[in-house]
Amino acid sequence: MRYRRMYVEGGSYFFTVSLQDKKSQLLVEQVDLLREAVRRVKQQRPFTIEAWVVLPNHLHAVWTLPEGDCDYSGRWREIKKRFRYLLSKSEMSSGTRSHFTDSPIWQKRFWEHTIRNEADLINHINYVHINPLKHGLVCQVKDWPYSSFHRAVADGYYSINWCG
Repeated sequence: MRYRRMYVEGGSYFFTVSLQDKKSQLLVEQVDLLREAVRRVKQQRPFTIEAWVVLPNHLHAVWTLPEGDCDYSGRWREIKKRFRYLLSKSEMSSGTRSHFTDSPIWQKRFWEHTIRNEADLINHINYVHINPLKHGLVCQVKDWPYSSFHRAVADGYYSINWCG
């Protein structure tokens, strides 16, 4: 049976996007390039980031697309391409060349879940933010720097010592 994605115009979605190499630290080592790739794609094809966490070899995100738009796949394709481009450009300017230049970085597919209601949205936002703790990367959620958790605390959504 073939997997079929669900597309809902103006919908909210949870994503898991992974690198090919499960042992890689690339996403946190090059988090600024990833942020730049997302920023550029978001400028061209807007979406709202409800939650986001970058881990060493994968990331989780919750997005809401604009009304009348359901093309999250195109956005992820562009983010992946832009990150790869920025990475190769960075390597060329630094005079280094790594195995990332010549081999696939990202897994071809990503996992998505269409958010069904407010409770589902809250559960997935919480899942995103607790993920560094779940993976043993930190002892407290607040200690992971590559997360929208800090924005959520500033917005009053969480207390600074929240842990799920």
